[in-house]
Amino acid sequence: MTVNDVMLRVVDALEQANIPHMLVGSFSSNLHGIPRATEDVDFVIQLDAPLTAEFGRLLGEDFEPELQLSFETNTGTQRQEFRVKGTEFKAELFRLSNDPFDQQRFQRRQLYEAAGRRLYFPTPEDVIVMKLRWAREKDKADVHSVIAVKGGKLDWPYIESWCQRHGTLAKLEEIRRTVPEI
Repeated sequence: MTVNDVMLRVVDALEQANIPHMLVGSFSSNLHGIPRATEDVDFVIQLDAPLTAEFGRLLGEDFEPELQLSFETNTGTQRQEFRVKGTEFKAELFRLSNDPFDQQRFQRRQLYEAAGRRLYFPTPEDVIVMKLRWAREKDKADVHSVIAVKGGKLDWPYIESWCQRHGTLAKLEEIRRTVPEI
């Protein structure tokens, strides 16, 4: 099983359960930027209640749920993990939070072609804003790659507005200065 297989199995289960979702994390930065390897698949899901045992059955026996929900400090929301037996792969499903940016990012999600399917992803602008909130080294590299690929096509006032609100504008400018002009 590949990480793409994991992603598609989770998408299928979410769609069968009628749970609104979008792919985030490295899958979204890979779509809009320069791809990098990953062993996890991250989703934002719109769901108020915990995922049920039925959802686990939809995923299949290969997936082991983490029984405890964990709190994600960057997004201020809860997440549930599903590990794939016998592999390093996992799927993390983050609940859509009440954070204004999180809400807007989910409303702005768009269908893109990936892995032979039409899947929901955040816009490249929203990938940049979110990755700057996380600001780990790999997230900064992802921001750099999205800017390098999409640069002139990005809605910079939108990005700068959210970065100003989140206190990440200096990080954005620091990364932006390192991207060569195309």
